Amino acid sequence: MPESPECKGTGRLVPVIDPKRCEAKEDCVEVCPYNVFTVRKLTDAERAPLGLMVRFKVFVHGGKQAFVTRPDDCHACGKCVTACPEDAIKLRKVG
Repeated sequence: MPESPECKGTGRLVPVIDPKRCEAKEDCVEVCPYNVFTVRKLTDAERAPLGLMVRFKVFVHGGKQAFVTRPDDCHACGKCVTACPEDAIKLRKVG
Protein backbone atom coordinates (compact mmCIF):
# COMPACT_ATOMS: atom_id res chain seq x y z
CA MET A 1 0.00 0.00 0.00
CA PRO A 2 1.65 3.26 -1.04
CA GLU A 3 2.00 5.99 1.52
CA SER A 4 -0.33 8.88 1.01
CA PRO A 5 0.93 12.38 1.86
CA GLU A 6 -2.05 13.18 4.11
CA CYS A 7 -1.48 10.05 6.22
CA LYS A 8 2.30 9.93 6.41
CA GLY A 9 3.64 10.95 9.76
CA THR A 10 3.23 9.65 13.24
CA GLY A 11 0.02 9.85 15.18
CA ARG A 12 -2.57 10.38 12.41
CA LEU A 13 -3.47 6.76 11.80
CA VAL A 14 -2.84 3.80 14.06
CA PRO A 15 -3.10 0.06 13.44
CA VAL A 16 -5.94 -1.78 15.15
CA ILE A 17 -5.83 -5.56 15.46
CA ASP A 18 -8.99 -7.66 15.41
CA PRO A 19 -8.39 -10.27 18.15
CA LYS A 20 -10.97 -12.55 16.55
CA ARG A 21 -8.81 -12.85 13.43
CA CYS A 22 -5.19 -12.62 14.66
CA GLU A 23 -3.26 -15.91 14.62
CA ALA A 24 0.07 -14.51 15.88
CA LYS A 25 2.01 -15.36 12.73
CA GLU A 26 4.24 -12.31 13.33
CA ASP A 27 4.13 -11.02 9.74
CA CYS A 28 3.26 -7.56 11.12
CA VAL A 29 6.30 -7.63 13.41
CA GLU A 30 8.59 -8.63 10.57
CA VAL A 31 7.45 -5.99 8.05
CA CYS A 32 6.97 -2.98 10.33
CA PRO A 33 9.95 -0.63 9.98
CA TYR A 34 8.86 1.30 13.10
CA ASN A 35 8.62 -1.60 15.60
CA VAL A 36 4.97 -0.88 16.36
CA PHE A 37 3.96 -4.51 17.04
CA THR A 38 4.69 -7.23 19.58
CA VAL A 39 3.44 -10.80 19.65
CA ARG A 40 2.95 -12.23 23.12
CA LYS A 41 0.77 -14.54 25.19
CA LEU A 42 -2.60 -13.18 26.22
CA THR A 43 -3.24 -12.65 29.91
CA ASP A 44 -6.25 -14.30 31.54
CA ALA A 45 -7.98 -10.90 31.59
CA GLU A 46 -7.39 -10.42 27.84
CA ARG A 47 -8.59 -13.93 27.04
CA ALA A 48 -11.72 -13.85 29.25
CA PRO A 49 -13.96 -11.64 27.06
CA LEU A 50 -13.20 -13.63 23.91
CA GLY A 51 -15.78 -16.09 22.66
CA LEU A 52 -15.26 -19.83 22.98
CA MET A 53 -14.18 -20.33 19.36
CA VAL A 54 -11.74 -17.42 19.51
CA ARG A 55 -10.26 -18.72 22.78
CA PHE A 56 -9.81 -22.12 21.13
CA LYS A 57 -8.12 -20.48 18.13
CA VAL A 58 -5.81 -18.54 20.47
CA PHE A 59 -5.00 -21.80 22.29
CA VAL A 60 -4.13 -23.52 19.01
CA HIS A 61 -1.74 -20.67 18.19
CA GLY A 62 0.16 -20.98 21.46
CA GLY A 63 -1.99 -18.53 23.40
CA LYS A 64 -0.44 -15.64 21.51
CA GLN A 65 -1.69 -12.65 19.56
CA ALA A 66 -0.21 -9.50 18.10
CA PHE A 67 -0.50 -6.23 19.99
CA VAL A 68 0.10 -2.63 18.96
CA THR A 69 2.61 -1.61 21.61
CA ARG A 70 3.90 1.63 20.06
CA PRO A 71 0.96 3.24 18.20
CA ASP A 72 2.51 6.71 18.28
CA ASP A 73 5.43 5.42 16.19
CA CYS A 74 3.17 4.27 13.34
CA HIS A 75 3.78 6.12 10.04
CA ALA A 76 0.71 4.59 8.34
CA CYS A 77 2.77 2.93 5.62
CA GLY A 78 0.25 0.06 5.47
CA LYS A 79 2.86 -2.71 5.29
CA CYS A 80 1.27 -4.48 8.24
CA VAL A 81 -2.18 -4.40 6.65
CA THR A 82 -0.85 -5.95 3.45
CA ALA A 83 1.33 -8.52 5.23
CA CYS A 84 -1.29 -9.89 7.63
CA PRO A 85 -2.53 -13.22 6.18
CA GLU A 86 -5.67 -13.11 8.37
CA ASP A 87 -6.67 -9.56 7.35
CA ALA A 88 -6.69 -8.76 11.08
CA ILE A 89 -5.13 -5.28 10.88
CA LYS A 90 -6.77 -2.05 9.83
CA LEU A 91 -5.47 1.51 9.99
CA ARG A 92 -7.82 3.81 11.87
CA LYS A 93 -7.81 7.57 12.19
CA VAL A 94 -6.82 8.89 15.60
CA GLY A 95 -9.27 11.19 17.38
